[in-house]
Amino acid sequence: MIPSDHFPRFYNEVFKFLEAQGQEVLEQYWLEISKNQERHTLELFQTKGLQGMYEYWEHIRIEENCDLDIELHEDRLELHMHKCPSLSKVMDNDATPMSRYCDHCAGWIGPIMDKVGYHLVYDVIDRTRPQCTMKVFKDAAAAKAAEPDAKLLMGWPGRRD
Repeated sequence: MIPSDHFPRFYNEVFKFLEAQGQEVLEQYWLEISKNQERHTLELFQTKGLQGMYEYWEHIRIEENCDLDIELHEDRLELHMHKCPSLSKVMDNDATPMSRYCDHCAGWIGPIMDKVGYHLVYDVIDRTRPQCTMKVFKDAAAAKAAEPDAKLLMGWPGRRD
C-alpha cells in the first residue's frame, strides 16, 4: 500500500506516462477516476444537492488537512483552495510536476456534476501555484456568467456547455 503522502507523487508519474500515450488515454483515465468517485459522491450529491457537496468537501478538507474555505450559498457552493496538499506534495519532489497535474480534479469532478445536473466553474488560476477556486451552480446561466471571472478555466472530458 502506498502511504498517502506518496500518492500524489505516484499520480503525477502515472499522468505523465498516460499523457505520453495521448490526450485521449489521459482523459479516459480521468473518467475512470470519476466513475470510482461516483461510489463516494453520486448518491450524496443527488439526494442532498449543494448541502451534500458541502458535506463531502468538508470531510475532505479535514481528512486531507486542506487550507480550504468552503462557502455554501443558496444557489451555489464555492471552494477556495489556498494551498492544495496534492499539488504541494508533487512540487515538493525531485521529479518534475506534470504540466497539467491540476486538470485531473476537474477531470473527475466535472463528469459527476454533469450527471447530477449541476454546473461547474473550475478555475485553476495558475498551474504552477497550489491554489484554485471551484464554484458549483444550480443554474447554468449563473455558471456561464461566472466563467469570465476565471483566470484559467478548466474543462473535462465530455463537458456539456
